[in-house]
Amino acid sequence: MSSETKSCCEVWEEMNNLLAKSKLIRNYSRSIDMSDYTVATELFPFEALVVYSAWNLEDPINENDRLKYFSAHRGGSQGDYRAGMRNKIANVVDCLLKFPKSKRAVITVPNNPTPVHSSDDDAKCMREIHFYLDEIGGETLLNATVWMRAQAAEIFPKNIHFVGSLMDRVAQGLAVEDGALYHGIKVGSLFYLATTLISVRED
Repeated sequence: MSSETKSCCEVWEEMNNLLAKSKLIRNYSRSIDMSDYTVATELFPFEALVVYSAWNLEDPINENDRLKYFSAHRGGSQGDYRAGMRNKIANVVDCLLKFPKSKRAVITVPNNPTPVHSSDDDAKCMREIHFYLDEIGGETLLNATVWMRAQAAEIFPKNIHFVGSLMDRVAQGLAVEDGALYHGIKVGSLFYLATTLISVRED
């Protein structure tokens, strides 16, 4: 893939264009501008994106919203990243506050050290996300690298909204801790890698 940075909407369009020519793509990668991570679609209207991201951030959500928007088609247990996420975020924030150049500001999504290939609960699509602080143009940016085991293009809007929300949450933690050490920190870019890119979950 090209090293050109694209918006989240442009990446979603690129995925669909590529998959119109090939049913399966290996090792899709792209640098993504995360200043706007909302890609609303028929499957994922804005309200559904917000509810799913809140769930995966381990925030409380309204039960009526969960019943309204959650479905197997929208990701099921493979896209459920909620377990332990608050502590994982807190660990990343603490790491970057104490060691701004650290290579250990990492969230590992799967919680089972011995996954079983037949278990949807073990087969999380998002595997790891690495956070790092970069000084660019006199300002500190929070950038990240995410690795997806697999990505269905139709589910990309949900995943990228969660990643963007997660980056925002980490940036907020850095800005408010210890007397606003990183006052006004901005979310920058994401290096996105999907080992397997397909069109829909059934592929």
